Amino acid sequence: MKDLRAVILASLLALPAAAPAGDKPVVPPLAQDHWNGSQTLRFKTPEGWLVSNTSGQQVEVTDARGDGMRLRLLRWSAEMGLDSTHIDCMLQRLAGPMETSLDVRYEYDFVGGEVDGRRVLDSAFVVEYDAVIDGDKKWRQRNLTIVGKGESVCIVTYVRNSLWKKSTPARKLLTSLAESVKWP
Repeated sequence: MKDLRAVILASLLALPAAAPAGDKPVVPPLAQDHWNGSQTLRFKTPEGWLVSNTSGQQVEVTDARGDGMRLRLLRWSAEMGLDSTHIDCMLQRLAGPMETSLDVRYEYDFVGGEVDGRRVLDSAFVVEYDAVIDGDKKWRQRNLTIVGKGESVCIVTYVRNSLWKKSTPARKLLTSLAESVKWP
């Protein structure tokens, strides 16, 4: 997973500046271990996060939420096209298409790499919804799509945009959540 960290760190260069010197951001520890429904991916969350698994005929979905943030894992038990899978994963929204603005603000898009013999694409953008969702209409969404070794996986993180802009601990927590996803 060292390569995943490299892809994540390279894409974080576009982040706002860190907190001023002397501030010690407190990031909650990832103390809870979880598995997706098929037991093929494990990940961690802070205490108190709600996690659910939904099995489908084609895609398995795992959702975790807490602290104004969300993590969604999508897994297909087949290797699919990296670009097309990434686009499908970027369309994973918190509301339906008729409740979502078409004006998406990209922070970065289609940053590529490789993780443990798997191909990776990374994109981050802000989506605005028609209605307030958990305290905000604007949410930053990040998609890591990983294809190889017989499967396709998307790691999607969501955070209220106002929280993302103001909180260094929130940015660090989201990075830690994405990095916590591992194969057994």
